[in-house]
Amino acid sequence: MIKGIGMDIVEINRIQSVIERQPKFLERILTPEEQGCFHAKKGSRKWEYAAGRFAVKEAFSKAAGTGIGSELSFQDIEVGSDERGKPVLIRPYSNGVHVTITHSREYAAAVVVIES
Repeated sequence: MIKGIGMDIVEINRIQSVIERQPKFLERILTPEEQGCFHAKKGSRKWEYAAGRFAVKEAFSKAAGTGIGSELSFQDIEVGSDERGKPVLIRPYSNGVHVTITHSREYAAAVVVIES
């Protein structure tokens, strides 16, 4: 049974601009593990990665029904990849959570489905 569905889309250049102006924003939205992945990427892949993770976290918070705020922060949510590169939710829980991320030159989007 589906407990929640969330979707988010973000402009990649908007995320890039915010991070370049306010580097602390990266620490706010990405966990330390995700920050390591971000810094390992080159060129536009960095911005796609950050925007994609941001979109997943927003989508998850919508699917969970809380939004980002007092109950759930960006640091409470961590997104990794499985052995084939598929995005997976690591925290706050992964069982029954399905994640997909897509990118174009301008946008990153994510959909999260939570099953109960």
